[in-house]
Amino acid sequence: MTSDVPPTDFGQTHPGLGLLRMASLLAEAQTDEPDVDALVLMSRQVDAGVLKGAAPDEVWAELRRGIMGAAPSRMIATLRACGALAIVLPEVAALFGVPQMSEGQSDVDLGPHLMNGLDEAAAVAAPLSVRFALLVMNVGKSDSPREHLPAHYRHIERGTPRIKGIAARFDVPPECRELALLALAECERVHRVSKMRAGPVAAMLERLGAFDAPDRFGRLMTVCACDFRAHDGRAGQVYPKAALLELARSACDGVKAGDDPDATQTARAEAIARAFRSVRWSDETVDGN
Repeated sequence: MTSDVPPTDFGQTHPGLGLLRMASLLAEAQTDEPDVDALVLMSRQVDAGVLKGAAPDEVWAELRRGIMGAAPSRMIATLRACGALAIVLPEVAALFGVPQMSEGQSDVDLGPHLMNGLDEAAAVAAPLSVRFALLVMNVGKSDSPREHLPAHYRHIERGTPRIKGIAARFDVPPECRELALLALAECERVHRVSKMRAGPVAAMLERLGAFDAPDRFGRLMTVCACDFRAHDGRAGQVYPKAALLELARSACDGVKAGDDPDATQTARAEAIARAFRSVRWSDETVDGN
């Protein structure tokens, strides 16, 4: 994990980087949380424009340090409290106060949910790409029509250019951008996958790269698991949909990919159906936004 974190250097040339460094060190649990007076001072610095002119690559270095820390939520909370989050990551800051449906009795606030997900990623020592995906994959939900809340129709269309914009602004590694876009499109579909229909499961596995890009598939499962555990009462729990998809993927190990993609997918669906002890499978896809 240390290779994902820039070396410690307190000789920042831009005054705003000192503020960001303080927040990122909080995520590494190297300093105590700022008291009220410190937050007031930080807020005044932000209001005075201390972050203006900070080079995006240097801002990203501090954000990366923080999200790779042991408690990323501490950085996010501090940056939000002093107003810096709205400057450096306005797309993420806009998620606070936005409700989303939950399987529990009440909706969840996407801001705290995001912070919980990052802390869950830290708990399993997830790589940078997983943490970046958890940070940005919901940015298309910040301005969902109020009359539809807590549902977020068409958030993928809104989120795609925003994630691409964040990735370009900070020049994040390509694998971070790719996984974030994949999580945007697929995480909620993974949450809804069912063993009752093996055909859609086979199609999903192929779409997610389970057969030809297993490392990326594994990272996506980690994103989905951390998002699942971010809900109240689920911290550290086993993510059942990851186990379901791994069972399905393993069932396809004996199926050789042939020249006919349709025949290959059919063979995989039949193998998955047998593994699920079900004969109900179809060519429909697992869908949803």
